[in-house]
Amino acid sequence: MTTAARVVGVSALVLVLAGGAYATADAYDVVPGMVTLAEVPPDPLPFPTAPGAVEPVDTVPALPNLDPQAPLPAAANVQALVDGLVKDPRMGASVGVVVADQLTGDVLGAHLPADGRTPASTAKLVTAVAALSTLGPDVTLPTSVVRGPGTSIVLVGGGDMMLAAGAGDPTAVVGHAGLADLAAQVAKELQLEGATTVSLGFDDSLFTGPTLSPTWNPADVAAGFVAPVTPLAVDTAKIKPGEYPPRYADPSLAAANTFAQRLAEVGITVDGNPRRAPRPEGGREIGVVQSATLDGIVHHFLDTSDNAITEVVSRLVAIDQGLPASFEGGTTAVLHAVSVAGVDTAGAHLSDASGLGAGSVLPPDLLLGLLRLATDPAHGVLRDVATGMPIAGLTGTLSDRYTQSPARGLVRAKTGSLPHVTSLAGTVLDVDGRQLVFVVLADATPDGGQWGPRAAIDSFVTALSGCGCG
Repeated sequence: MTTAARVVGVSALVLVLAGGAYATADAYDVVPGMVTLAEVPPDPLPFPTAPGAVEPVDTVPALPNLDPQAPLPAAANVQALVDGLVKDPRMGASVGVVVADQLTGDVLGAHLPADGRTPASTAKLVTAVAALSTLGPDVTLPTSVVRGPGTSIVLVGGGDMMLAAGAGDPTAVVGHAGLADLAAQVAKELQLEGATTVSLGFDDSLFTGPTLSPTWNPADVAAGFVAPVTPLAVDTAKIKPGEYPPRYADPSLAAANTFAQRLAEVGITVDGNPRRAPRPEGGREIGVVQSATLDGIVHHFLDTSDNAITEVVSRLVAIDQGLPASFEGGTTAVLHAVSVAGVDTAGAHLSDASGLGAGSVLPPDLLLGLLRLATDPAHGVLRDVATGMPIAGLTGTLSDRYTQSPARGLVRAKTGSLPHVTSLAGTVLDVDGRQLVFVVLADATPDGGQWGPRAAIDSFVTALSGCGCG
């Protein structure tokens, strides 16, 4: 055998041995390859199912849809009820009434529905529809702190007059955002800077003009029926708990003083007293808390008839329209907004957005248009107008009315009360399942207070609930 042949043979043997060694290593998964002695892995388990998960089922609505085949009340019967209410001596000499079918809009009974009358707090329906139709239900109001030069920080009001003095409650409308939470954010940022002492300013310039309407009776202000309207306040400027307690004359300053206390509790000393100061231009935001969403705020002021919060919301509508955030700007803005939404505002005038002041005039037909819009499923954005109104005998300003009436729970309506003015506007479900929309405005009621006209109106609405098709 030649030398060359031996070399070729030895090389071939080396390659064979090397190949065998690689195959052996491959089989034991030492080196990459397709050969393996490992056991075949089991089939993968099915994709895990969340504990408790079940196949979805069709949901059942809390309330059934209105039946368009339900009999419509006889117009003659409804008109007879309207005539009886107008003649009731408890109502006085100036009464406007309209009753219509919610589904069709057909007017079933009326008395001077196009004539303007003092609406009292039923005017809040204008602000409610205007706000939700223009701003939307998901808007929130920020309260922030901005870093200024040197040791300065500025508390900036964004319209939330329902701040909690302490921690916020994410499940609530009143007190949704809290100054303690804001102070904790600010303290964390300041401590990163090594700052433990600050000067505190507050900026409440979002709103303009007077904080109290010249149309408000000073006695109503003193009685706590309303607070000065500012974009920054704790618990609507209440000095002590209660439905109508005294209010701080300067809600923004009171809120800033409370915030200084919260800062002190988390290790930040405020040098001197809080003072008004503009938001630092280009300043860094070092803390912010957000109010409840606007739909919840609207629900709140309709249910409780909160005057100050209604005025706040009207100013937000004014800002959205590029108008001054004042009494005049707010009333102009909300009437314009409902007109754009399709409601006839002829003959309407508002001196304020809440209905507390003197001089407001609204026709019953306008309020009827607002209610039909809010209860129309095609306008879901207005749902919280329909559901935010008090429920007869159960919630809000109707909780103590209709308690012994068969209409209890079947009426949702906005109340209105001023001296010699009683009003109610809302919906009622009649005995045949037909939803009726009604408005009653009486603005020359006799001496003796609210008991008489309220009883007359409640009897009328109760009769509507039992009217049937006749």
